[in-house]
Amino acid sequence: MLNQVVSWVEVIEARSCPAVHVTDSTLGGVPTRVFQPKGGKQLKRGVLYFHGGGWALCSGRMRSYDRLCRKMAEDLDSVVISVDYRLAPEAVFPDQYHDALAASRAFLSPQVLERYSIDPERVCVSGDSAGGNLAAAVAQELSSDDTLTVKFKAQALIYPVLQALDFHTPSYQQNQAVPILYRPVMAQFWLQYLGADSSLEPLLLANNHSSLDQPAISADTRSKLNWTALLPAERRRHFRPVVKETGSPGVMGMIPELLDVRAAPLLAEQRVLSRTPKAYVMTCEFDVLRDDGLMYARRLQDAGVTVYSDHYEDGFHGCMVFAYLPMMSRVGLRSMNNYIRWLDQNL
Repeated sequence: MLNQVVSWVEVIEARSCPAVHVTDSTLGGVPTRVFQPKGGKQLKRGVLYFHGGGWALCSGRMRSYDRLCRKMAEDLDSVVISVDYRLAPEAVFPDQYHDALAASRAFLSPQVLERYSIDPERVCVSGDSAGGNLAAAVAQELSSDDTLTVKFKAQALIYPVLQALDFHTPSYQQNQAVPILYRPVMAQFWLQYLGADSSLEPLLLANNHSSLDQPAISADTRSKLNWTALLPAERRRHFRPVVKETGSPGVMGMIPELLDVRAAPLLAEQRVLSRTPKAYVMTCEFDVLRDDGLMYARRLQDAGVTVYSDHYEDGFHGCMVFAYLPMMSRVGLRSMNNYIRWLDQNL
């Protein structure tokens, strides 16, 4: 119901302008909005974009994402394709992931690259929040697929959500009641995405699902989100890990997807991470997901991937889509311009 209201207010028609040709289409059977710059170089850069919204809200056809992709297309002289993957609760994991993967495979196909005059050496996958989750998961899957003739050259992740085993990272503790993404809301998004019962929320918020008596969670898995080792000292500050000796041992049996790297890319093996393309990771100080992004950037670096970590001390979750009136914020505009600048310099 909430998404219907948001869509009714925010979704706009595909309208071209003097600089950018805008059309609605499909990619691998998934609805998309295509932004093609007029003029410029014959061969374009290409960006595949996944919107945020907790896998349950928003659309690439919303005004805010339309504006972002339109600006990217014009400033970068790039074809930008925004993907409208299926949403919860009607669709649950792995539906959203499968849509993202299908669109990505199609995007990288010789037929699509030729149709939109995209340079196969200059293609990127990107997304914000839940869309950053999908972009990271797709980058992992396709970078390890040796049957592909074209692969993404960059991954640009904007305040991505990457794990659901620890709801007491320092950023979850610090920002649990900070708008626009509250800690309980993120837990509910995860439960809805994974098709689990919403009544499990208190167990997740207490970290009962990742207690030490959960046999499904190995020491190796825990090391991949051990923020006491992966975060710099200034981010850990005075926070202490919340690790339960005994918890709710049946939870992992009810939600085994919590350990699926396609849902939680932070849990990927180092050998998988090492094959992924160079990365841009944006994080914001006032965001429960800050440490997901910072830990992922560190794990990518440890795997030998070139990473640019773009942190905003005055940033909040979702700030980049607040780059225009009537909801314009200075950090939103600054972060959007820096994100586009990185793409311009690295794609």
